[in-house]
Amino acid sequence: MASTAQRNMRSVNIRSVSYAKYGYFFILPFFLVYCFFQLWPLINTFVLSVYGNGKAFDEFIGLGNFEAILFGTGMGRQSAAIQEQFFRTLGNTFIVWVGNFIPQIAISLALAVWFTDAKLKIPGKGFFKVIMYMPNIITAASVAALFLKLFDETYGPINTFLQDMGLISEPIKFVSGPVASKVMVMFIQCWMWFGNTMIMLMSGIMGLNPSLFEAANIDGASSGQVFRKITLPLLRPIMLYTVITSMIGGLQMYDIPYMYINGTSRNEYTKTVAVFIYEHFRETMPNPNYGFSGAASIILFIITVILGSITFYTQRDKDAIARKKERKAHMKALKAKQSGLGGMEI
Repeated sequence: MASTAQRNMRSVNIRSVSYAKYGYFFILPFFLVYCFFQLWPLINTFVLSVYGNGKAFDEFIGLGNFEAILFGTGMGRQSAAIQEQFFRTLGNTFIVWVGNFIPQIAISLALAVWFTDAKLKIPGKGFFKVIMYMPNIITAASVAALFLKLFDETYGPINTFLQDMGLISEPIKFVSGPVASKVMVMFIQCWMWFGNTMIMLMSGIMGLNPSLFEAANIDGASSGQVFRKITLPLLRPIMLYTVITSMIGGLQMYDIPYMYINGTSRNEYTKTVAVFIYEHFRETMPNPNYGFSGAASIILFIITVILGSITFYTQRDKDAIARKKERKAHMKALKAKQSGLGGMEI
């Protein structure tokens, strides 16, 4: 007959069975495709970052490209110019990302709660969901062309309308202005992606236990209390996923800032790090500097990892961690008690 300690340990083991490992089987195909098609380009980026122009292996310069980009030294006047360009584009990247993510998550969360509220009988929910998600499936080139025509600084209908109404005396520089162009890129990014974020948050809300909301309604909780005390805390995993994916996408923002330009002159106020990398990789032909592109890519990768780690750490489930530690301590105590009995069964 098994001892009480052994029975308790078996019951703890049964209760602590985790099925999280099966999730890895579902994401395995992605990692297989990633390793097959993208692992070498990733490794090659690290290789290119430590060579002069990234083309000849006899031009190994170690951390020279990183020194030029981060500190503006090591390559003469070119280093100072490269450093200035990189940090200006890095600042533009953060400003545009934060400026479009905050309204995007606010609008998406409000719409997700609105569409999933069982008490609201909203006709045509499916139609509105499709309309709001549609900008996400339109190509970035088409979106950039659309907004360039609408907000053209000379003949655009928006500027023409504002001038005809007497609201402005001179056209607003929506494409080349230092502030208006940033605001426009923020608006375009928010407009393109809020539908996708809304769908993800809706899926998270619809996965919550309906009995929690029913109990809150029976207890007389208001909509605001239900949102603050039930919906938001339980949405933490999907919110964390949304923040991380938005951050990765925002730091790699390329298409709209690259194509939202007036003719061929690129706007320095909306140029992002991804555009900086592409310019040194392709647009400096016939003498591209792959070394600068590779080093800038590595720096951006490190920044993304650091910010992602901070986000994961600050948003971790402290209660789950405490329960896990308590369970480990309990199992350790049971094993110690079993060892004290000499492993004998009664």
